[in-house]
Formats: sequence, C-alpha cells, structure tokens
Amino acid sequence: MLLHKLLEDKKIILASNSPRRKQFLTDLGISFEVKPSNVDETYPEDLKHSQITDFIANVKASGFENLKDNEIVITSDTLVWNEKIVLGKPQNANEAFCMIKGLSNKTHEVISSVCLKSKHNSKTFNAITFVTFSELTDDEIWYYINTFKPFDKAGAYGIQEWIGLIGISEIKGSYTNVVGLPMEKLYHELIDFLQ
Repeated sequence: MLLHKLLEDKKIILASNSPRRKQFLTDLGISFEVKPSNVDETYPEDLKHSQITDFIANVKASGFENLKDNEIVITSDTLVWNEKIVLGKPQNANEAFCMIKGLSNKTHEVISSVCLKSKHNSKTFNAITFVTFSELTDDEIWYYINTFKPFDKAGAYGIQEWIGLIGISEIKGSYTNVVGLPMEKLYHELIDFLQ
C-alpha cells in the first residue's frame, strides 16, 4: 500500500523545528503541520546508546495528550555516540572543536529514534549509522566551526555541509539518519503503523 493513500484522511504533526526534518517530509510529498514539543529532554543517567534517543523521542510524544482520531505525531531525537560517550549539541565553539577533534580519524555511531503516536497507539523505532571521518587538521575544524556554526547539530557537524564533503571517508547505514531522520525506515514504519 502506498503511504499517500493511507494518509488521505490523516493529519501528520511533526514535533520538530529542525529545517532538515521538515525538508525531508516535504521531499516525501506529504503534508504536515509543525508543532514543536517543548519538553524537558533530561534523561536518566543509567541509559546508554539507543535507550537515550528512544527515551527522549517518547518524552517528546508524551506532550501530545489530546490527539484527534485522524492525527499522527512524529517525534524524533538524534545523538552521536563516540567511544561510549554521548555527543549532543555543542554549547560553544571550543566544545564544538573538542567534539569534532574527537571524531577525527575514527568511526562513530549516529543514532536516531522516532516515535509515532496516534490517539490509540504509539510505536518507537531507531536507526544506527556508522560514520568514519578521515583525519582532520585543526585549521579545517576551525574553518568549519567559524563558517557553518554547527551549534544546533548533535556531534557538532552536519554531514550535508562542507565538513561532510571533505572529511567523511565512509558511511554504513542510512544517510538521512545522519542528517536527522531515517527516512526509508520512517516510510515503511508509517505504512505499518497506519494499516
């Protein structure tokens, strides 16, 4: 069944202000409304890896209590997992530098979790992509930070930007997941959710 047919009488709500997530849903050809989920994204310290993104995606979905019968909310959370450490969004340029320097010449994981929620149902799934950076010089890292200001991005980088073009030597898994939403998986999960 084609997703567009299943969505004919449904209303999709994207609980994110991310321009990249909005563009992906637009490119998918479905209409949606943006309603950011303003919730506390603090998570229990004992959570690791995809447990963290699963937890946060679910917390974001919990902010939508009174859904109508035809509404479906999509919430999502993405993090970078490098050497068993979570890399979220950097607070400043020095933190961004340390994050990218720590990714240089190594393979890390990008984890995204998505929660689909309707009035009577909810489902959470995640995707993991392995990203390998070549060795980056300090000048390259500072040029990227000063030019692109990646302070709204987990791990302090956007794969679709300059640093992705010059620094990423290998990727295993979903590219769109690294940008912020695993679209191929979301497409099929949405179809399953609606049937």
